[in-house]
Formats: sequence, C-alpha cells, structure tokens
Amino acid sequence: MPTDRYGVFGNPVSHSRSPRIHALFAAQTGQDMSYEAVLAPLDGFADAVANFREETGGPARGANVTVPFKEEAFRLSNRRTARAEAAGAVNTLSFDDDDILGDNTDGAGLVHDLKNNLGCDPAGRRILLLGAGGAARGVILPLLLEHPAELLIANRTEERAVRLALEFSRLPDCAVGVKLESIGYDELSGHAFDLIINATSAGLSDAVLPAPTSIFAPGSLAYEMFYGRETSFMKQARTGNNVRVADGLGMLVEQAAEAFFVWRGIRPRTAPVLAALRSPG
Repeated sequence: MPTDRYGVFGNPVSHSRSPRIHALFAAQTGQDMSYEAVLAPLDGFADAVANFREETGGPARGANVTVPFKEEAFRLSNRRTARAEAAGAVNTLSFDDDDILGDNTDGAGLVHDLKNNLGCDPAGRRILLLGAGGAARGVILPLLLEHPAELLIANRTEERAVRLALEFSRLPDCAVGVKLESIGYDELSGHAFDLIINATSAGLSDAVLPAPTSIFAPGSLAYEMFYGRETSFMKQARTGNNVRVADGLGMLVEQAAEAFFVWRGIRPRTAPVLAALRSPG
C-alpha cells in the first residue's frame, strides 16, 4: 500500500516542529505515513492545498494549518467540527475524495497540556485569558467545557473582549454555571486568578502587557502560548508569589497528538515527544 501523506501549511513554515513531532508519533505507533512542511504563497493557500492533494507518491490524507492561513482553511472546509465552528478557524484538515473536513485542535491541546503535563485541572479554577484574537478564540470553548469557576477575557481593546464573551455565553450548555465575562486591563488591579493564559501576540515582540502582578494568585499557573524563549509575561509572572510558569511547547505537542488521533484513530504518547523536543541538541 502507498504511504499516506500529510503536511503542515504556513508562511513562514521552515521553522515548524510539526514534521519532527509527527515523525516521532508515527514511529511510536507504527503508522506508515509521511509528513512535510509546505510553504504556501500568501495569496495562494487554496491552490497549494489542491496541488498537495494532486501530488503522486501516496494519497494525501490530511494537513495541519498554521499562521496565517487558519481562517482561509476554515473557508476552504466544506464540513467543520463544532470546535472549529466555535473557533472560527481551522488548524487540521482531513481529506476524503472531494470532502474536506475542518477541525481545530488548539483548545484540546491546551487543555491536555494543562491537565496531563502540568497537573492543572481547569475545573473550578478562576481563569484569566489575555487576548481576544484568534489564539484566544480557539481555546475558549474547550476551557468552558472543563467547567472553571470563572473565565474572564481581557484585551487592550475591551470591546473585542466584550463581543467574544457575549458570543460564547450564547452557546448552548457550554457556559452553564461558569462566570464568563470580559474585563479591561485597567480593571484588573485587585483581581487574582488561579490560571492566567497569555493568548496575545506580545510574545512575538516581547512587548510588556499592561497587567498588574496582582493577577497572579499565590500558587497560580502562568501559561504563555508562545514558546522558544522567555517572554516579558513569563518574567513578570516569576516575580509573583510561588507562581508556576509554563510555555506553549506542550500545547504544540498536544494539539499535534489530537490531530494525529483525528487522522489515524490512535492517540500517541506525548511525554516522550515533549521530552525529546526539550532536550538540548
């Protein structure tokens, strides 16, 4: 049988760790598959996906999608999962003849990392989500389904946070019993949270967020979605009282594992893969 083909589409994409992650998953689970990074033109995502599906060497079964094509992948999908619909973006495509199923595994990846790798169950916790863009949107539904005590969304432009909180509060059942609200950065003083998630793009530029150190409750977890270096958010969190700090590498591995499960029906073990990525050299 020909080898099943998968890939990750992005621009840029050469830095992506996804090919290594999925190669380790495939070796671990004995799956016959290949996985490659595909640089898609900024104005040619749909064509790049079509070309990938038409290539020879084995059937194209699926693909991951990263910046800046997640919203285009949403529009390209003719069917979508509920979590993709809620996120308004797609990071996982599954191909079957003319059918393209769009999914979003980012939120599941975050929740799995929190619960399985960091020992931080969102249930009953006070959660602050910093940011109201695509990264934040992709994790709200999975976090709500874990039944935290409250989920507050803060953003520089408070109106965006207000709209996001209102939209998700209207979803059936997911916000029952959860305090889901928006808050401005200037209103954060005096509030403390058990889990603080930075879903802003500040990590890319190392910008300092206008959030007080008081948001980090003693023993809380500060989670930075960005990975690869210490950000200003992580540095600020370390000045708090017994605050644990984590980056987003675990989320990257866990969302990849969720995509692998969607495609292959097998859930790989993530701990050895995460250890391999964190090991020097």
